[in-house]
Amino acid sequence: MESPLLESPGAVAADAPDQEVAAHYGEPAQEQRALEEGAAYVDRGNRGVIKVSGQDRLSWLHSLLSQHLDGLKPFEPTEALLLSPNGHIENHLFLIDDGEAVWVHVEPGAGAALVDFLDRMRFMLRVEVADVSDEYAVITVPGPAEQGDLAWPDVAGTVTKIVPRGAFPDLRPAGIWAYEALRIAEHRPRFNLDTDHRTIPHEAGYVETAVHLTKGCYRGQETVARVHNLGRPPRRLVFLHLDGSVDRLPARGAPVEIPGGRAVGVVGSSARHHELGPIALALVKRNVPVDAELLADGVAAAQEVVVSPETGANAQINLRRRPA
Repeated sequence: MESPLLESPGAVAADAPDQEVAAHYGEPAQEQRALEEGAAYVDRGNRGVIKVSGQDRLSWLHSLLSQHLDGLKPFEPTEALLLSPNGHIENHLFLIDDGEAVWVHVEPGAGAALVDFLDRMRFMLRVEVADVSDEYAVITVPGPAEQGDLAWPDVAGTVTKIVPRGAFPDLRPAGIWAYEALRIAEHRPRFNLDTDHRTIPHEAGYVETAVHLTKGCYRGQETVARVHNLGRPPRRLVFLHLDGSVDRLPARGAPVEIPGGRAVGVVGSSARHHELGPIALALVKRNVPVDAELLADGVAAAQEVVVSPETGANAQINLRRRPA
C-alpha cells in the first residue's frame, strides 16, 4: 500500500522492495541524524501485518515456527523463522501477543503467502488468521515503548510498532534510507535482502534472535540441530566498509570477490551512513580469511566479522553486534 507521505514535498520513492514508501524527503543525511537522535520517525507501512487469534494460537505457532512461543507472555516481543523442510529460511516474522491475539509483521510482499500457508495448516485447531495490512501499519519511532504498545526494540534506541494505518507521530519523517543505514551499521540482516533461497539460520545469525535451540519439533529443525551440534554453516554474514572514493554502492546480489577474480559470496543491502560512509552486508563462504580484503561488485571493501567462522558445532559464540 503506497504511503501518503510520498505526496510530501521533496519525497522520493525508494527502490524495490520499498517502492511504496519514501527513500528520503530531500535531506537523507539530516534525516538519518534526526532518527538516531530520537527526533524523527520512519513510515514502514509497506510491511505486511497479520493477526492470529483463537485459543490455540500460541501452541499452534510454536509447532510451526523456530521460536519457543507456547506460553509467550503478553506484550513480550520476539522473532521467529518459517523454515523449509530442508532448513532454508522462507520467512522472518516479528511477533507479539496482546493477550487475545498474536500480531505479526513481515517483509513487503511476504504477507499473502504467509497467510495462505498458515490457513492451510490450521486443520481443526481454534485459530483464525487475517491479513490486516489495510487497517494497520508499521512505523519506527523513538523509544522506549509505552505500556500496551505492539512494539519491538529496533535500531539506535528506536522501537518499531504496529499502529492504526495513518497514525503518524508529530515528528519529522525520515525515509527508509535512514533506517536502512542504521540497520546495516548495527549488523542486523534483513530477510530477502541479506538472505537468499539457500540461507540457513546460522549463516545470518538468526540463531541468536529468532531460533530456540531446545524446543520441540518444527519444520526445518533437523538442519538447525545438525549445524548446531555437528557442523558449520557453509557461509557467514559479514559487514563491509566500502571504499568511499567510489561514487556508487554495490548492487544487491552482485558478487563479492577476492582480488584476482575468485567469487566468494554475494552482496546484500548497502547504504551511505552519515559517519561510517558507504557500508554493506554480505554473505561469504565460511573459509574466507577474516582479514581478507574483498571486492563487492568491484568496490574495494574491508570486512568486519558478524557471524564467526566457528559458529556451529556447539560453539558458544556471540554475534559481533554494534551497540545501538
